[in-house]
Amino acid sequence: MTFWGYYFSLYHTLFFVKKFSYYYCKKHNMKTLYLILLVIAFNSVSAQTPTLGLFESHTDVGHPKNAGSAKYDAVTHTYNLKGSGYNIWFNRDEFQFLFKKIKGDFTATANFNFIGATGNGHRKIGWMLRQSTDDKSIHISAVEHGDGLTVLQWRSVTGENMKDPEGEIFFPEKSFDVVQLQRIGKRLIMRVGHVGEPLVTVGSHEMNNMPEDALLGLFICSHDPEITEEARVWDVHIDQPAVK
Repeated sequence: MTFWGYYFSLYHTLFFVKKFSYYYCKKHNMKTLYLILLVIAFNSVSAQTPTLGLFESHTDVGHPKNAGSAKYDAVTHTYNLKGSGYNIWFNRDEFQFLFKKIKGDFTATANFNFIGATGNGHRKIGWMLRQSTDDKSIHISAVEHGDGLTVLQWRSVTGENMKDPEGEIFFPEKSFDVVQLQRIGKRLIMRVGHVGEPLVTVGSHEMNNMPEDALLGLFICSHDPEITEEARVWDVHIDQPAVK
């Protein structure tokens, strides 16, 4: 159901309960019961509305052939991403993006793993900071590939081809569970590690064109326009320094 579907469902449910309970309770002088019924109705309808956890929205950037999705399990605090797309490379991108608007410095950390052992070795998951959802937007991405390749990649100018090796930093080791992306001013830092172990730094890069207000999120790309990949992301944290 769409957002507006939930909105009108909530509106009509509350309207009916309000009218019925108001006249009944007024007749029997039961103001407390009237208020309780309103609260129960609101909570019941609100509970049906799906949330995206720490994030605000999701979309298929670049209109890949296969539609993607993003879901959040509030019980396990786990995100499930499905996405397609030819790549996140050259001068434009195709992928599924689950994101929120963010301003200023942050530290974003999460555990990632693909669901399914087979797939293109260049399929991608990780964190991304992006100026917009335009497919040619500037971005910087902390990436884990399907074959375990660990790399920090970026596009510094809108519509510009991403560069190899000038526009990326490779880590000599592969296959990490935890991926972190941190912003301090204009500098973006990628760290990785295994659960229960200290994180190690992959590298950093200054994104001078990245605005202070940007989009931070989780992404998945299949690196094959005919295929839809799936990934699980959990223990997700987005920390920001206290406003002084």
